[in-house]
Amino acid sequence: MGPADLVIEVRGLRKAYGPVVAVDGLDLEMTRGEVLALLGPNGAGKTTTVEILEGYRRRDSGHARVLGEDPQHAGAAWRARRGVVLQSCDDVVDLTVRECVHHFSHFYPAPAQPDEVIERVGLGAKRDARIRSLSGGQRRRLDVALGIVGQPELLFLDEPTTGFDPEARRGFWDLVRDLAGEGTSILLTTHYLEEAEALASRVAVISGGRLVDMGPPGELGGRHDRPAEVSWLGPDGWQRTSTHEPTRLVVQLQAAFGGEVPGLTVRRPSLEDIYLELIGAAGAEGGGAPAEGSPARRRTAPAGPPARARVGAAAKAPAEAPAEAPAGGEP
Repeated sequence: MGPADLVIEVRGLRKAYGPVVAVDGLDLEMTRGEVLALLGPNGAGKTTTVEILEGYRRRDSGHARVLGEDPQHAGAAWRARRGVVLQSCDDVVDLTVRECVHHFSHFYPAPAQPDEVIERVGLGAKRDARIRSLSGGQRRRLDVALGIVGQPELLFLDEPTTGFDPEARRGFWDLVRDLAGEGTSILLTTHYLEEAEALASRVAVISGGRLVDMGPPGELGGRHDRPAEVSWLGPDGWQRTSTHEPTRLVVQLQAAFGGEVPGLTVRRPSLEDIYLELIGAAGAEGGGAPAEGSPARRRTAPAGPPARARVGAAAKAPAEAPAEAPAGGEP
């Protein structure tokens, strides 16, 4: 992978607000055409990092290149190559949806057709409605329309599905997949781990202003190497064990029970399990970043593995680690 393949390259990024360090030597790379999800608790430094990469905030030190340029000094031509979906859009509420999208399209040298963008984000029926009359979810759809109308090479999505109902969220995921399939690079910040897993080719976890870990969702924190947790209802109550060979264990349990295994579940660590483990291991969550929805973000222009348990007394089931799980309650 050479420099031409990188849309974001960050080395030793640092930003402090007085005595409080928001970003503390962050290193980050994002390749062309990927969807990268940025995860972290409130105050971890995500907002400040993204603002620096968008060109909205100056860094104190470190190296940053976005689309081949330093965002701190890049001009209008560079800004036209990136799209930004911010957390609020409060200064155009008296316009209609159509007026707003058409207005913002004029900021870009080669915009998409505004009416097609409105349809694409699911606001066709609201094209003539005043923005102040839109619901929260509809306002977020409009924010997305304003972010993609310029046909950006790199799209910043900051909590894009806040306020969406489940159906609308899944529809938006399809839009993101379509954009990625067309070659758009997407940096996504979200608190919905299911969203990150569904959309991201890689996930970066930030805590205390530093990168904790980064990798594909299925491999983050060694997730793909973690044991699975197998649980079932035995004669003495619920049994649970961790194993790297769940298929083998299930076959043995079937033989031991002579068929179906009561209450059988096989669970592997979720992205949420790994995320919480990484954040916990990182220690302090960090702080000092501006609150979500601060003025800089408003648009004014374009767990560890579970305890092992013995398989139990179910017809002399296969031998596993001899630690007994609590009985009598559902896992």
